[in-house]
Amino acid sequence: MKVDDVIVRRVWDSRGRPTVEVELRAGAAIGRAIAPSGASTGRGEAAERRDGGSRLGGFDVSDVLDHAGPLLRAALVGLDINDQAAIDRRLRELEPDKHHPMIGANVTIATSMAAAWAGASAVSRPLWRHLSDTLGGPARLPLPEIQILGGGAHADGRLDIQDLLVVAPGASSVVQALEWTAEVYLCAGALLQEGGRRGGVADEGGWWPRFDSNDDALALLTKAIERAGYEAPNQVAIALDIAASQLWDGARYQLRCDHVALDGPEMVTTLVGWCDRYPIVSVEDPLAEHDAAGVSAFTRAVTGRVQVVGDDLLVTDAALVRSIGDSVTTMLLKPNQAGTLTEAAAALAAARAAGLTVIASARSGESEDVTIAHIAVGWGTEGLKVGSITRGERTAKWNELLRIEEAVVASGGSFVGRAALRGTAAAPQADQWSTPRNGNE
Repeated sequence: MKVDDVIVRRVWDSRGRPTVEVELRAGAAIGRAIAPSGASTGRGEAAERRDGGSRLGGFDVSDVLDHAGPLLRAALVGLDINDQAAIDRRLRELEPDKHHPMIGANVTIATSMAAAWAGASAVSRPLWRHLSDTLGGPARLPLPEIQILGGGAHADGRLDIQDLLVVAPGASSVVQALEWTAEVYLCAGALLQEGGRRGGVADEGGWWPRFDSNDDALALLTKAIERAGYEAPNQVAIALDIAASQLWDGARYQLRCDHVALDGPEMVTTLVGWCDRYPIVSVEDPLAEHDAAGVSAFTRAVTGRVQVVGDDLLVTDAALVRSIGDSVTTMLLKPNQAGTLTEAAAALAAARAAGLTVIASARSGESEDVTIAHIAVGWGTEGLKVGSITRGERTAKWNELLRIEEAVVASGGSFVGRAALRGTAAAPQADQWSTPRNGNE
């Protein structure tokens, strides 16, 4: 079945900014996808293209789409809709240098994902199954990683830590993991309200809190898990996204909430201290993206109890995974960082070859698009991270995962659960963190 039309349109994301939607048609098969956009971006990721100027803060994409639409139609019409690699190769020919965009990664990833949806439609399969068949691996349900408190670039620097999230290694299904997370979210909101610290909702749906220090936030989240009635970290544990590149000023890490500036070794010591005091089982981007050696030092310091995730460090790039992937235990997979699904799949393959686990991830600027939920299941990633359990662009993905779970379970598939956190302290002594040990609670 051949591509016979390509439609591009401007739609809106969760930050009120324009973004790109692409629709591919091949006979009766139709695929449609919307590009996400990040706030905290790695310097090596594929660059999106915007119109610039004063209109809509420079974020408009009208001119981009006027330019890209004819190019896409000329390049893709007539291609086999089920040849994802050929479609993505043609996109890369239009965008030979993904760091200096001619049409932009926002255009290429929306087109690539739309092609996958159309290809699945052409063979009458759900996208997750179509993706699983393409890679030849078993579909499985990932462990949700869900934001409770927002900080960093997602909350105007209210906290230095960009995301304080929870995972539920003790849950037996996605249904149960989401329910437990919702209980923790509600308890965290109540604790913030009681302390006069609740200040709204951050970019990804988590609470936008007021805290005097990063330790205060970690202590409150630990208390929220306990108030919800769960054992930490065996049932519910904390995951952090430090987004340390955002804290690096060229010389030191600026932890403004704590009124300190730290060099690399001091940053490692601080993070290890947090892992000692709180039920933390995962830390993403602990050091800045230029400092693979520092990340390695942190990984060595927490080996056997904490998962270390590379996002800005690896930017879903197969070559980077092959060269410095051994500095972490886990790769964050963001398809728009790569620019096409074929390149994202190559990074996934490189991560598997390196022995890394993988977490599929959405971005801070999102929409109702649910492709990432299908990617997580179809490609068998251990985790899925799409923000909080609030706001429609987030719940669209969690609710889609619930629907997928029904089909996966019916076909004999499994929930990865605790195995997603292999090599961590996901099951220590029950009372190990029953009381935070920094005196803040």
